Amino acid sequence: MRTPTRLRTLLLAASAAALTVSGPLSAHDHEVPLPAYPVSETGDVVETIFGNEVADPYRWLEEDVRNSAKVADWVKAQSELAADYLAALPGREAYEARIKELYNYERFGIPVEKGGNYFYSRNDGLQNQSVLYVRDGLDGEPRVLIDPNKWAEDGATALAGWVPTEDGSKLLYGIQDGGSDWRTARVLDVATGEVLEDKVEWIKFSALEWAKDGSGFYYSRFPVTEEGETFQALNTNQKVYFHKLGTPQSDDVVVFETADRPELNNVGVVSNDGAYLITYSSSGTDNRYEVSLIDLAGEDRTPRVIIPGFESNFSYIGNKGSRFFFVTNENAPLQKVVAIDITSDDLAREVIIPERETKLDGVSMVGGKLVAEYLVDAKSEVSVHALDGSEIRTVALPGIGTAGGFGGDADDREVFYSFSSFNQPTAIYKYDLESGESSVWERPEVAFNPEDYTVEQKFYTSKDGTRVPMFLVRRADIAASGEAVPTLLYGYGGFNISLTPGFNPSRIAWLDAGGAYVLANIRGGGEYGKAWHDGGRRENKQNVFDDFIAAGEYLKANGITTPDGLAIEGGSNGGLLVGAVSNQRPDLVDAAHPAVGVMDMLRFDRFTAGRYWVDDYGYPSKETDFNLLLSYSPYHNVRDGTDYPAILVTTADTDDRVVPGHSFKYTAALQAADIGDKPHLIRIETRAGHGSGKPTDKAIEEAADVGAFLAYHTGLDLSGMGE
Repeated sequence: MRTPTRLRTLLLAASAAALTVSGPLSAHDHEVPLPAYPVSETGDVVETIFGNEVADPYRWLEEDVRNSAKVADWVKAQSELAADYLAALPGREAYEARIKELYNYERFGIPVEKGGNYFYSRNDGLQNQSVLYVRDGLDGEPRVLIDPNKWAEDGATALAGWVPTEDGSKLLYGIQDGGSDWRTARVLDVATGEVLEDKVEWIKFSALEWAKDGSGFYYSRFPVTEEGETFQALNTNQKVYFHKLGTPQSDDVVVFETADRPELNNVGVVSNDGAYLITYSSSGTDNRYEVSLIDLAGEDRTPRVIIPGFESNFSYIGNKGSRFFFVTNENAPLQKVVAIDITSDDLAREVIIPERETKLDGVSMVGGKLVAEYLVDAKSEVSVHALDGSEIRTVALPGIGTAGGFGGDADDREVFYSFSSFNQPTAIYKYDLESGESSVWERPEVAFNPEDYTVEQKFYTSKDGTRVPMFLVRRADIAASGEAVPTLLYGYGGFNISLTPGFNPSRIAWLDAGGAYVLANIRGGGEYGKAWHDGGRRENKQNVFDDFIAAGEYLKANGITTPDGLAIEGGSNGGLLVGAVSNQRPDLVDAAHPAVGVMDMLRFDRFTAGRYWVDDYGYPSKETDFNLLLSYSPYHNVRDGTDYPAILVTTADTDDRVVPGHSFKYTAALQAADIGDKPHLIRIETRAGHGSGKPTDKAIEEAADVGAFLAYHTGLDLSGMGE
């Protein structure tokens, strides 16, 4: 598959009162004292926007911690406060030990074959970064090709994507440092392991695509930022370049740009036959593209627009001669497959696989066939089709879960795919395209029995009557007894992103302690296609919060969670979700974890990639959108005089996707407000970004801190974790 994320008008005074807080006494035999919050200086920023007097007393916390000593001091004080509190939580050390034990299993990535070499990632369990291996033949002896664990002492420099040449002789790979979205590309010789002199920088939100002859590669980059603005400046003027091997980056040639529209994203992919470069231009996060074609074999490299208008998704699958296959939602909200003959005058769309009643999530062209992945109530189903669209068979998957992969070349007879679920870590399967048989290539051994846990799918009714699915995961004995237990409810609800069953070791630790885990497939995601996404964005954003609130109400009303045992969690757009729901229904929620969240909805579009998010959120500069954003912005709607749940905010000082100022300002507002005696803390990771590339040891430590916090404030007893 080839496809190119209200402060009203009063200034709040910082509270210096020391608090003592406790979790439910039925689960804990001691209270954890909370020292006084650090005083967050309040500024005098008040702006009149569309007739609204809007205070922003913590505007100064938007400054980059690298450039502002005052922000650095605030971060240090908040981090010390949170570290002391979290370390004192009962059962935390045993909980971390269990998470570490669960993380310690061998895991593999899907192998990629080129020129008889098989490339794949592997982690022995507790390595901070997975290692890239190569085999000469599928059964050949594994050889380490790239070990990113040697790149940085703190393990925070990661291998961020890799692509071999068609003959398998060279490998193009990306380097990510400290969790940043910026990438540096390097090339190595596969036979010798030698890193070549080629070095390309300032890459972000880009494909890495070899020319089929291996002479060089295509990539997208932004201009060099001003000094001190690398991690906060808006990203504009993205161009597609070609880098010829053996030359400096300064010689790289621009092959595609939209100089008259600097706000557009531009990404290029090479056709499977190597004859064309397909370029995608988009204005935001929506899958709405203008698609152009560059004939790489011809003398005239002028791009030819074949899909104009920025109206629909057209994701290139592959081509056979002049027939190009695309996944599209044009007149098909659940998506379909079409073919376009690029030599025709009208570029008519021939329907190959028509729209079905379930969401078409992606398609691969491999071995002369089309492999289609569907989402059926957020679970994977896969079918194999001939190039005329006729269905050959379905792929027998191991159970309820998520499948992915199925990539390869036109002459491949086999493909590899992954499968995982809440109680099953990712296993890699080899699939024979002719016989339809799957066989295990690598399946990890884990420190638990998957059969000890049950995975159920339930449906509940939201505020407006919409039927919403959720996955419920519990220990089998708890599910059988029907006992109400503290429950962790997770959600996202945005950007057409589908949440599907997947494995997380820390979730198993939560289940082992006796808790339940629930994933709610709320609107705003892509589980049911365009209508589901549209139902949870812009003017419909409140539906997302209503769906999540209804999930919590369902869990309590049906005796799944205890009356005071509901924890909610979400990251990025999901952090916004948790912040908004904590404001709107603090009586429902007992503990909350908003991670790397978008918390200031009036200024999100002023930093790095934030300007893209207007597709889901709307424009703060437009009055109608502004009023909607102001109505739910977590930072602006902290409700004085209302008891709030315990809240642990998490972010990273080097997050350049959702800049940490969002979480800093939100935390300062929480701590300054009169919202009860439960703790409202922020945990700030160092040299970690939005999530990708995070070292294993940091992930384990953070999961232990968050889990222990949520457990303490929902009554989940961790005292037996070490037994």
